This record gives sequence, C-alpha cells and structure tokens, in this order.
Amino acid sequence: QLQASGGGLVQAGESLRLSCAASGSTFSSYDMGWFRQAPGKVREFVAAINWSGGRTYYRDSVKGRFTISRDNAKNTVYLQMNSLKPEDTAVYYCAAKHTTRVLSITGYEYWGQGTLVTVSS
Repeated sequence: QLQASGGGLVQAGESLRLSCAASGSTFSSYDMGWFRQAPGKVREFVAAINWSGGRTYYRDSVKGRFTISRDNAKNTVYLQMNSLKPEDTAVYYCAAKHTTRVLSITGYEYWGQGTLVTVSS
C-alpha cells in the first residue's frame, strides 16, 4: 500500500516536498515513480528512482527543478519540487514496480492515492 502526502497550494517559484510511504518489508525490491495528472489531461510520468536510489530519471520539463529520492529504512520515497510553475498543478501519484535491470517509466504495478499540488501564478 502506498500513501502519498505533502501536496498543497503554493505560489509560483515556491517549493513543496511530496512523500510516499509504503507498507511492507520489501520496499527495497521496488523501483518507485511519481506521476501526475492535470485537470482534463492524461496522467504523465514525472520521475523514477531505482531500488537502491542509485539511478533516477526525469521528464524533461522538471529536470533541474525536481529531485526524487528514497529512504529504504523508512520505506519512503520523496519528490522535492522547487521553482514550481502553474503548469505543475496536478494530482501527483506515487507508484511502485518490481525492480528491473533498466529503470523504466512504464509497467508500474501498484499505485497510491493522489495528493493535489496547486501552483498559483
């Protein structure tokens, strides 16, 4: 089970940190990802991190502004979002998949409930 938190209303240029807590004892067996869905749009990939935290991948529009990280001891993955823009407004979801050799943006098996991020201009 995945539980996302940390969303809220911020102004453009501000920061937020999302957290996603996972239940179970095998968190380190999973690659983790963050996705988002803006109103009226399809869900899109934001960032991914492999089981160890040694590899990450971002969509181009968030590179340099967002950082994904994880703490396997706490069964938690984070998304630090800086320099937020109105176009970042969306419901953000965390997701998990069994780790594979190549860090992927598809094939996520488990999804948490979303947390809403609203960025005002």
